[in-house]
Amino acid sequence: MKNGRAYLTLQNGKQFVGKRFGADGEIVGELVFTTGMTGYIETLTDPSYYGQIVTQTFPLIGNYGMISPDQESKKPWVSAYIVREKCDEPSNFRCEKTLEKYLEEKGIIGLYGIDTRELTKIVRETGVMNAAITSKPLENFDEIKKYRIVNAVNSVTCTEVEYSGDPNGLRVAVWDFGAKDNISRELVKRGCYCMRVPSFYTAEQILALNPQGLMLTNGPGDPAENVGIIENIKKLAGKLPIFGICLGHQLFALAMGGKTKKMKYGHRGANQPVKNLDTGRVYISSQNHGYEVISSSLEGVGKLSYINANDNTCEGFEYPELNAYTVQFHPEACGGPQDASFLFDKFIKNIKEGKYNA
Repeated sequence: MKNGRAYLTLQNGKQFVGKRFGADGEIVGELVFTTGMTGYIETLTDPSYYGQIVTQTFPLIGNYGMISPDQESKKPWVSAYIVREKCDEPSNFRCEKTLEKYLEEKGIIGLYGIDTRELTKIVRETGVMNAAITSKPLENFDEIKKYRIVNAVNSVTCTEVEYSGDPNGLRVAVWDFGAKDNISRELVKRGCYCMRVPSFYTAEQILALNPQGLMLTNGPGDPAENVGIIENIKKLAGKLPIFGICLGHQLFALAMGGKTKKMKYGHRGANQPVKNLDTGRVYISSQNHGYEVISSSLEGVGKLSYINANDNTCEGFEYPELNAYTVQFHPEACGGPQDASFLFDKFIKNIKEGKYNA
């Protein structure tokens, strides 16, 4: 029932009462929060949020409406969406429709009127947990506790090779683990011909496309679940220049014998400071991840290049002998800071210099 009452029940038994907007229905998912003041369109359509109930910490969401060119994929991937206050009268010359109308059309359950500050504090103190949105107060928590995000990457990847950019440009295979469209846009902007390949492609299928560089993209879920992809990355390492972002960073680390672990509540937002260990310079970055690479597990394999200035977690690794480098943050951020866009230029330089180590 539109704007009717709904209940948000957390795995620990805490319950919030809010009002519905968007689609009707009930849902169970992993509850996370993101701190972005803008970029809610990109958040909704980022495949990395697959299986998650996303809470916006910024109190007013929807003030510039929905703008289809700003989407990061063809559809929203969040399981549900929670805001403190929704804007019913957006003001922007590019606005096509309200946030509520968009969620309704796409079948995404929304909840507003909830104290998102209190909700965020609970997640920060307790850690990421499962939650359910229901029409009646929940008494049995078994379904919430059993919920797991599984088969995430294969659920969000493209199903066939997709091409974009100049066919005469540098040929880059963009391995789609749940890619944000802006990764390909940034490469196309730099003269690349992007061949977006499904996550289930083998190393042999990727090499058959004759790429000059390989991009490992972002994506959802537990990186260690992707055993087949990790094995194929091992076959490709050293055969061509590689650049990994977010999940791509984690998967490459696992392929190199490293380890990952789930974080207490992750990094999600557009204000995460990352420090370059060579120069000492700090960049403001956009991030969206719930797992981290354990840098000590890669000792002797590569070189730690970036750390998070807040909690010292691994934010980047260099593998000079393999002509590969990876980062946990998003240099293609939109909306968000553009501090790290030079990482794409570095990738192009590596391809042009032809530093192959096969």
